[in-house]
Amino acid sequence: MAERNTTKVKEFILLGFSIHREIEVILFVIIFAVYSLTLIGNVGKISLIRGDPRLHTPMYFFLSNLAFVDLCYSSSIAPKFLDTLLTKHRSISFYACATLLGFFLNFLISEMFLLAVMAYDRYVAICNLLLYMVVMSQKVCMWLVLGPYLYSFSVALLHTIVTFQLIYCGPNRINHFYCDDVPLMALSCSDTSLKEILIFIFAGFNMISSLITVLISYLYIVAALLRIQSTKGRRKAFSTCASHLTAVTIFFGTLIFMYLQPKSNHSLDTDKMASVFYTMVIPMLNPMIYSLRNQEVKNALKKAVGKCPVLPLTHLKKGIS
Repeated sequence: MAERNTTKVKEFILLGFSIHREIEVILFVIIFAVYSLTLIGNVGKISLIRGDPRLHTPMYFFLSNLAFVDLCYSSSIAPKFLDTLLTKHRSISFYACATLLGFFLNFLISEMFLLAVMAYDRYVAICNLLLYMVVMSQKVCMWLVLGPYLYSFSVALLHTIVTFQLIYCGPNRINHFYCDDVPLMALSCSDTSLKEILIFIFAGFNMISSLITVLISYLYIVAALLRIQSTKGRRKAFSTCASHLTAVTIFFGTLIFMYLQPKSNHSLDTDKMASVFYTMVIPMLNPMIYSLRNQEVKNALKKAVGKCPVLPLTHLKKGIS
């Protein structure tokens, strides 16, 4: 009995994409560029919000936390993925795989609920503008962020423990480019029914509760927008939600495409490409989405660029003379 409880597999092999070496090099360049933009965009966003007092509001507080989650979310996947593509070093230790899965689940769930919290923030800003700073006090904002962090950490820890308590007797080849629950369960030689139940319960709750929060918030927002008589006022109110609505649509749309399509339409290659999109591309897109349509961010960026120490041309001329 004691022998059965020991894990025989000491490492896993990440199969990634079954493509030619030339295509892997091209994919490496693309993913490296995407990850670099993700780092620059999200670190820049956090720095900009922290450095400009005009952006010290609840909306930008949530936005900086979303940038932090996107940064960590992408960083839990990208380095190993890039290493696999460049060096073809596909092996990952048992505990490293567990750590990767834990971080991935933690930040994935955090992103879901942060987007829901941001939808609620927009609802309060538009539907209860006069009470906005009272309702969204500093204490409330802290709890609205701390809650998703604590919940996502607890759920990710539970899933990771249950997954790696399963027995893996071999084979050890994970048909993915990172350690994920479903391909890991396919390798287990023990009963996975408990794990399947946990995935069904928590994935369903996370997706449904966060989506319902977003939908209800935007139903109230739309109703409030329709009551605004001024076209200019309606356009201004909508512009504060447009960026968030775009980010929500892309993120949840990708997850729904992956997990709610019929089994007959499922393809491992399609799932892998969708995984690349929501683990790598979305964290890169979010800073762009929230910057392009946001005048306050643009003004803060111009101010930050204006403060950069640049030697004036007149000084150069004096130095030459």
